[in-house]
Amino acid sequence: MMKKNAILLLAAALILISGACNEIRNGDGTGRVILKVTDAPFDINSIESALVTITKVELREECDGISDACEFITLSEDTVTLDLIDLRNGVTETLLDMEIPAGRYDMVRLYIYEAGLKLKDSELIHRLKVPGGSQSGIKVFLRPVLEVAEGSLEEILLDIDLSRSFILRGNPAHNNGFIFKPVVRAANMAKAGCIRGVVTDTEGTEISGASVWIEQDTVTATTFTDTRGFYAIIGVPTGIWSVSATREGYDTVRYDGINVIAGNKTVQNFVLTKK
Repeated sequence: MMKKNAILLLAAALILISGACNEIRNGDGTGRVILKVTDAPFDINSIESALVTITKVELREECDGISDACEFITLSEDTVTLDLIDLRNGVTETLLDMEIPAGRYDMVRLYIYEAGLKLKDSELIHRLKVPGGSQSGIKVFLRPVLEVAEGSLEEILLDIDLSRSFILRGNPAHNNGFIFKPVVRAANMAKAGCIRGVVTDTEGTEISGASVWIEQDTVTATTFTDTRGFYAIIGVPTGIWSVSATREGYDTVRYDGINVIAGNKTVQNFVLTKK
């Protein structure tokens, strides 16, 4: 029988990567799962708020068959609205914290009712429906599979990428509104690390609003530096990555062979040269 500890914790918090070494000796055949949300936004200088309303969250037991024939457990049916613009550079918001049966889980299904985007210097809020997001849900695979042992504490990170989720109709000079097609990745935090650092120019001045992204075969996650030039990408799967940074008016700098180890912070700073 599933035991719920705390369904929803609304306080945003800096996440410290901790693996499956955290144990709670309850001996009742359950483990604890924490689901957190973060974001990788596009051109944050023009955005005042980016709201996403989530109405339901489910977790699927590992299954090789068709998803509709596999068993899902409901983690939450509370309606929660998050402002993703606040969730950057390692800041997360805890969506739920609860006990679930021990086992292997390979998918999160997220039901998003609507999104709202408000630009600076505008009173208009672009309210956008999510095609199929509130009925059939958005399926996000967990790779590697989440293994919940009896008494263990596991964390799942959901990264909603605004840079690819909100699509501008027209162009910035002739804004015809937006389309919202959520791009979400899920990270098993027990098997993930963090890449962080500072972006400066050749004179040592911190660069805010610089774009930083990681990739292997394709771009996996992006973020932007804050006013101190700081960036952090959390929930990075273990392995070898390429990390790049740029900003308008500067060259792009790329580092290959960046090794990410579970539970560790990898520091990679950038010095950008003006064009």
